[in-house]
Parts: sequence; structure tokens; C-alpha cells
Amino acid sequence: MFAEIIAVGSELLTPHRQDTNSLYLTSVLNDLGVAVAFKTIVGDHREHLTSAIQIALNRADILLLSGGLGPTEDDLTRECVAQALRLPLYRNPELLETLRQRFAARNLQMTQNNHHQADQIQGATILPNRNGSAPGQWLDVLYNGHRRLIALLPGPPLELQPLFAAECKPRLAAALPPSHLARRQLRMTLIPESLVDARCAPIYKTFPDVETTILAGNAEIQLHFSCVKPTQAEAEAQVEAAADAVSREMGDDVFSSGGESLEEVVLLMLGVRHHTLAVAESCTGGLIGKRLTSIPNSSRVFLGGAVAYSNRSKTALADVPAYLIDEHGAVSDAVARALAEGIRRRIGSSLALSITGIAGPATPRGPDSQKPVGLVYIALTDGKETQVKELNIRGDRERIRIWAAQHALETLRRRLL
Repeated sequence: MFAEIIAVGSELLTPHRQDTNSLYLTSVLNDLGVAVAFKTIVGDHREHLTSAIQIALNRADILLLSGGLGPTEDDLTRECVAQALRLPLYRNPELLETLRQRFAARNLQMTQNNHHQADQIQGATILPNRNGSAPGQWLDVLYNGHRRLIALLPGPPLELQPLFAAECKPRLAAALPPSHLARRQLRMTLIPESLVDARCAPIYKTFPDVETTILAGNAEIQLHFSCVKPTQAEAEAQVEAAADAVSREMGDDVFSSGGESLEEVVLLMLGVRHHTLAVAESCTGGLIGKRLTSIPNSSRVFLGGAVAYSNRSKTALADVPAYLIDEHGAVSDAVARALAEGIRRRIGSSLALSITGIAGPATPRGPDSQKPVGLVYIALTDGKETQVKELNIRGDRERIRIWAAQHALETLRRRLL
């Protein structure tokens, strides 16, 4: 069975508000074995909303609407659902009395427009909203010969989530055929999405019951596998087979098969191999340290480091000889090497990483003035051997910093392999 979520509200079509309800609803539906096929955002416009509901009724088994149940003139969800289903609305006197009691209990005046919230679609079941004045409604109807399950839900997340969990989830579970969802995720970094797909598509296409999605962003590729089957064991077997086949093809390019981040994997590998780490960062401004320390208990292996941003701080914090900077520039193989070796000695770690580069938008003065924006050097040392990598990263300042940090962590992971 497929679901569609319609978020109602003109404010959701502005840059000031986001539809977060659909994320929660999708998660619960997935847990019930239901795939969300469509998500729609519609403003407070009668014709537009009615049209969107009619389209959804023709293509989805389950329709969840959030928002538009308030007392104002632009709260149109009840009217538009009734119009799309060709069902009448009537004012429920019991519901109206419940609203009056709610307002009276709070010493609030109930105005005439609040009566609008007692309007009920014929055949609907009222879903009590214990956290707000807008009750939800549930319909189980035939539409053009097809069964449709429809829920009208309040917009505020603090009202929607407990109402959906208490009233809608049990109804859906009772109405749905037995189904279980299994998921698996593979993560890779610094590989073109097109190359991953070229190598993996011939494999995952041999698993027709498994839905595979490739996501790319922030120097990372994620492959998401999901499968719905009558039993959890069947679903798990399908996704495991598909993910394992792809993982064998990609080999060491896969840094995580359980959803772990690159920094989590690196910290785990450091601990298993009894290593400690220090970092010296220039152009990334502490981004590596931030990522590592976001993981609980990272202090067991990550000892610390320095943001050696200026030339003087490179000397003061990591013992980089001033003549190296004068002769080669701060962005150079020699300085990256000295940064890593110096911070390792200062902190007393077994391994050390360093990054120095030009993140832009302008190039610095002095010895680095002729070097291009995006030039980055990464060094990794164990005290005996120092490995230096030169990169030319394209993009704006933020992209260069993110990719530089990702390259550094991936360099360390490969070394630990």
C-alpha cells in the first residue's frame, strides 16, 4: 500500500516555515510497512487544496493531511476533503459542547469562528486532540471503487504526533495487511556518484524486491536499501543480500554498512588499533576536531589539537619553523608536514593529522599569493613516516573546508586499514 502526505498551509510555501510533520509521519508509516509515494505542500487556497486531495485519492491508498483544521477563514481542510469525497459537512453538537467546555475550563472566550472546528465530515470518526482545540478526523471510504484511509490531522507537531500515535497508528495497523520493513545503508566518500551507480546498478537491479536509493552530498555517497515483506526475516534477508553484494563490489570504498559516520568509524578504528590522534588545522578552522568531539567518549583516542590559523600560531602551537613558511608559504607540502609532526610531539599522540590550504575567496599575500583557491595539503604522521597529500578542491569556501576535512578523515581511515 502507498501513502501520500499533504501538508496544508501557505506559510509552508515561504522560507520561514518547514514541513517537519511529514518526516514524523513517514517514519511511522515505514515502521508499519507503508511506503510514502508522494508528499505535497498546498497553500490555503480552496481550489488548489481540493484538486490536490482529488489527485491523491486517485493514486494513494492512505492519505494524511496535516494543518488547516483551525478556526479561521483560511482553515479549509475539512471543507476541501468533504468536497473531494462529495460528502456533506455537518456541525456536531457534542463536539461543539466539548469545545465550549474546553474554553470554559481555561477561562477563555469561545468566539463564533471556533464553532467551525465542530464541523464533521459525514461518516468520519472524530479523533480527540488532547493538546489543542482542533480535533482530527478519520475516514475509511470507497473512492471510485478503491478503499481509501484518510486522516485529517492538526498542524502543530505537539498536537499531531500524540494524536497520530494514539488514534491513527492502531487503526492503520488493524487495516493493513501484515508487512515488515527492513533497511540497510552503505556509505562511501570521495567517489563520484556516477561511478558508484555504474558499478552498483547492475548488481542491485538483480534484487527487484529491494528499493535502492543513491544519495549524494557533502563529499559522501549513501546507498539506501529497503524492502517490505510479510515477515521481518524475509525483509531482512532481501536487504542483507542486496547490500552485501554491493559491498563486495565496492570493497574498501565502503566505510560504513550500519549507518555510522566517517568520524565514528575513524574513532572506532583508532581504538581497536590502540592509537591516539592529534590534529593541527588551518583552513578548516577546527572542523575535524568538531566532528570528532561530537561523538561521545571520543577523548579515549582523540587527545586534542590546535587551530593554527595564522602563520605565527603555526610556529607557536605546532613548532613550524618560521623559515619554512617564509620559503615555501603556509600552504605547502613542507608546512603541512611540519604541522603534523609538530602537533604530534606537542600533544603526545601516536598519530597526527594536519590541514593547510586556501579556502578563499581571495588568495593570501606573500609566498602563497600565486597559489589557487582550493589548494589544500593534508599530512598524516606516526612519528616515523609522514604522508602528504596535495588536493585541488573546487567550489566556494564552505565546500572547500568540508571536502578538506573529509579527505583528511578518509586518509586516516585508509591508513588504519
